[in-house]
Amino acid sequence: MSATRMMILGLVQWMQPVHGYDVRRELLSWSADKWANVQPGSIYHALRKLSEEGLLREVATEQVGSRPARTTYEITENGAEEFQSLLRNQWWNLAAPADPFMAAFSFLPAIPRDEAAAALRNRAGQLRAGVEQLRAATSADWVVNKPVFVSWLWERSIDISEAEIRWCERTATLIEGGAPYLPEAFTPQRPGAAPEGWVA
Repeated sequence: MSATRMMILGLVQWMQPVHGYDVRRELLSWSADKWANVQPGSIYHALRKLSEEGLLREVATEQVGSRPARTTYEITENGAEEFQSLLRNQWWNLAAPADPFMAAFSFLPAIPRDEAAAALRNRAGQLRAGVEQLRAATSADWVVNKPVFVSWLWERSIDISEAEIRWCERTATLIEGGAPYLPEAFTPQRPGAAPEGWVA
């Protein structure tokens, strides 16, 4: 949520006065839903919440015909301070995002080797498709109308994905080759054999 707050506050400050629709459109055009986990459905809620907290100010609400009403926002002094605080925190501190795959991989012995290897190769394939999509986006004509640093962010995502693709393929090969999962001296914290079907 802090990334969403920061990006919305920053975009409102940058584009103000601005409709929520335009904030949402800009974030999605940057693919922020993929690399910053900014959920499209949460943007309007976040705008309202930031307004309730006094970080944004509703300037006007207008309605054209039967279309939904659009509210225009500006940032407040407190909002500008909050944006700077969030921004610098994200720049200077390293925070590893929670990844459900890490939790699942910690139970590697609970699934058959062939399934684990196939899942890793499938993950590599999905990542490869994402890389190709980002490569296409960085070379598209419309990207010339976006800030250059958006392309730099996409390049970072490509590099990270390519590193994980290599890891997935290397680990799948180790699993297929029968590499042991546990050292010989390993003893579980509680007595008893591993559950039936688990692999050592």
